[in-house]
Amino acid sequence: MSEKDIWGYHEDAGHQSGIDLVGYKVEATDGHIGKVDKHSADFQASHIVVDTGVWIFGKHVLLPAGVVERIDTAEEKVYLNLTKEQIKNAPDYDEAKYAGEPNFMDRFGHYYGQSHM
Repeated sequence: MSEKDIWGYHEDAGHQSGIDLVGYKVEATDGHIGKVDKHSADFQASHIVVDTGVWIFGKHVLLPAGVVERIDTAEEKVYLNLTKEQIKNAPDYDEAKYAGEPNFMDRFGHYYGQSHM
């Protein structure tokens, strides 16, 4: 997977410009894990932030758009190519902690095997 792939939606994922994914349910390969809390479609930095709710005690995780397998706008669901365990082990996303940190996206990219830029 290239860096473009990890920080951008795959062509066949069904991402449509202008569609707000906030509130969509999120499904791992092995079941439901939460809902989209934030969404960014920025060039070379597309990602979603998932609120895992009670599943792992309210953890928020930042997931690069490249892990999105498909988006179902009719069902308002985002399907990932990750397991629950992979998401559980992902670095916590704390916007207040990382605000203003110039390379914070790299922290998440390294978990998925690629840097941000």
